[in-house]
Amino acid sequence: MSAEYINCSTGYSPGLLNTYLSGYEAFRSGSGLDKTEQEVVLLAISRFHECTYCVAVHSVLADRNKVPTEITDSIRAGQAIPDAKLQSLNSFTTTMVSMRGRPSAQDLQQFISAGYSEGQVLEIILAIAVKTISNYTNHIFNTPLDAGFLHRAWTPTIGD
Repeated sequence: MSAEYINCSTGYSPGLLNTYLSGYEAFRSGSGLDKTEQEVVLLAISRFHECTYCVAVHSVLADRNKVPTEITDSIRAGQAIPDAKLQSLNSFTTTMVSMRGRPSAQDLQQFISAGYSEGQVLEIILAIAVKTISNYTNHIFNTPLDAGFLHRAWTPTIGD
């Protein structure tokens, strides 16, 4: 969500704005995930929620952070990421959202076996909370895509 739009639409709810901003900063600065991994998580959540605004924004942020486009394009297309560890992160994040925080023991073990920690599971929960605020706000208010993000516009495909 653009900063000016966050302030406008969530101005009706200062608590929502403060929760979003502090949660987003906490995820970005303290998750133990690098910038590529953070974008995988944020894109996976936004794609699952079909938030066209957030998928475009996080695609641009990933580009700026030098995340290889084959990673972001794979997530955007609903395809496997070529890097196995990042694919594990993408799959587990999507599972967490789709299963409403109830991954199977096998899902959790596969994620841990891929090199992630239980603490990072909790950070994914933080990201889900933050992105759900953003995704739902964008859905409700039909946030228009800023000009700077148009080149990475995204539309869900049939069957997503």
